[in-house]
Amino acid sequence: MALLDRVLDPPSYGWSDQKGELSRPTSKQIFEEFFKRLNIFRSKKNWLPLFSWLRVILLLPLLFLFIFKYFSIGLLAVAFVYSMIIMGTHGTIWHHRYCTHKAYRFKNSFWRILTQNLTISMVPEEIYAISHHVHHAKSDQPGDPYNAKGGFLYCFLADVNHQPIAKDLTADEYRRTVQLITHTGIITNSYAAYQKWGSIINPRRAILACLLNWVAWYIIAYLIGGHALACALFGAAAFWAIGVRTFNYEGHGKGKDKRKKGYDLNESDMSINQVWPGIVAGEWHNNHHLYPSSARSGFLKHQIDFAWYYIKLLHLIGGVTTYHDSKPAFLNRYKLKD
Repeated sequence: MALLDRVLDPPSYGWSDQKGELSRPTSKQIFEEFFKRLNIFRSKKNWLPLFSWLRVILLLPLLFLFIFKYFSIGLLAVAFVYSMIIMGTHGTIWHHRYCTHKAYRFKNSFWRILTQNLTISMVPEEIYAISHHVHHAKSDQPGDPYNAKGGFLYCFLADVNHQPIAKDLTADEYRRTVQLITHTGIITNSYAAYQKWGSIINPRRAILACLLNWVAWYIIAYLIGGHALACALFGAAAFWAIGVRTFNYEGHGKGKDKRKKGYDLNESDMSINQVWPGIVAGEWHNNHHLYPSSARSGFLKHQIDFAWYYIKLLHLIGGVTTYHDSKPAFLNRYKLKD
């Protein structure tokens, strides 16, 4: 069996039914699975999805402080830009184009660590990157961890229900799974530690890295604008972390074929190019599914791509040594002009 058929921990309702079609769980089944997989008293191997959601929950008080104590139009504008553009673009730069697709290479670990920590840390690399490989291999098919045909909740709670790695990988399967993410610089568990924790990364290292990131960014924000700015930025990060969980449902037409002929040129799945995610995060999703390993997905003149601009800037100053740009191949393939 191919690794990507095995690498994710299947939900209790399964990926497919007896006919091989997508298993469509009820809302009750999805919520039952969600809370079961967050229960670390049931199994310590549930620690990573719990940690993923705890990041959001712990920052909600700061969001409320911003809204009810420090609110101003100026800070609202800052929070909007930070959550919509800065957090969104960073997710594309780091989690999407680097951690998953290796679309570019850093000169050294300094530039990698800097890029990793450009924003407040909210999403575990392991949960995002491994499952995203499966998403591309099985897009809109049974086994796709955030298959939009499964409905909103199927996608929104996928980081807990569908994206964690399997807990029964063989030593060889685990070794090959680790190879999908070692370039990110994370220190990986031994196979014995994986069997104990059910994850590639050790919880102590993950928690320490997150705390260091949060403390550093809170200090920076406080020195610039006091607790008001810090609460605005951390609250915005929590808001983004909730909103980003809706993206693949929207980005695949909410389970329906919403592709525009002559614009959404990838015909192998239901991905679509959306103007708002494209502008704020460089996430021209149909283009990306055409050329997933490209460091740029904004191929047309109007398709702004801030993530690409950052990667290109780092290349110009030497922080990035190589990158893959599929724009020329795209234009040539579809006989389009630059």
